[in-house]
Amino acid sequence: MLRSDDRPLAPPRRFLPALLLACLTAGAVGAAGVAGAAGAVSAAGAAQADPAAAPAPAPVVAPAPLPVPPVRVLLMTTLGNITLALDAERAPVTTANFLRYVDQKRFDGIGFYRALPIGDDGRYGLVQGGAKGDPKRVLKPIAHESPAQTGLSHVDGAISMARMAPGSATGDFFIVLGGLTSLDGNAAAGDPGYAVFGRVAEGMDVVRQILAQPHDPEAGAESGMKGQMLARPVQIVQARRLPPEPVPVPVPVVADAPPATTAHH
Repeated sequence: MLRSDDRPLAPPRRFLPALLLACLTAGAVGAAGVAGAAGAVSAAGAAQADPAAAPAPAPVVAPAPLPVPPVRVLLMTTLGNITLALDAERAPVTTANFLRYVDQKRFDGIGFYRALPIGDDGRYGLVQGGAKGDPKRVLKPIAHESPAQTGLSHVDGAISMARMAPGSATGDFFIVLGGLTSLDGNAAAGDPGYAVFGRVAEGMDVVRQILAQPHDPEAGAESGMKGQMLARPVQIVQARRLPPEPVPVPVPVVADAPPATTAHH
């Protein structure tokens, strides 16, 4: 879970309270065929050939592998829609876990229950939602995929898993506003950070509306998050996969043919 007594988030450092994210939970050519093709040209015929040798065929450069498209998920909330783009290539474990909740409709009817503004201008903060420890919704914890492992970062719009200890994340997540890269952790210092697994593709205006909702000044005290809980959670009515966006197919490139060579007698 994100807690208020964890290390400072950045940027900006002057606004960051101590926080701890808490999880409320072609076919082969035979040698005989090659020999037959070579034998079809006699030495005498070769002597009578045009002195200008035929140009070599232009080589074909194989296209680069197709990128793995993000998995898109639509969160339909009472304040509007949020479209997520999940990185199944770089964060496969965390993405697969989130999709279990989506595909089993375990996110239908849950809500964003926590909003933590950082600073006074509304540029930085996070909103947290999920199963909130509901035993009827929560699945088994998953292995931790750190930012050092995935190469993903807590930039503006990043979606990441809430948790207690590494490896305890289940069905709670948060969305970052403004970029809080200190949540990436520091591997050299033994801090694994939090598991980023995608970003908001559309709907950051809705995320900002959630951040601005009224707070309950007393709720959350028992978990060290007093004043961070929404007075009325923003409901996620449905969470559904969306069709993947089309990926442009690369076309093989024909390299420039080498210049023709001339046979000298």
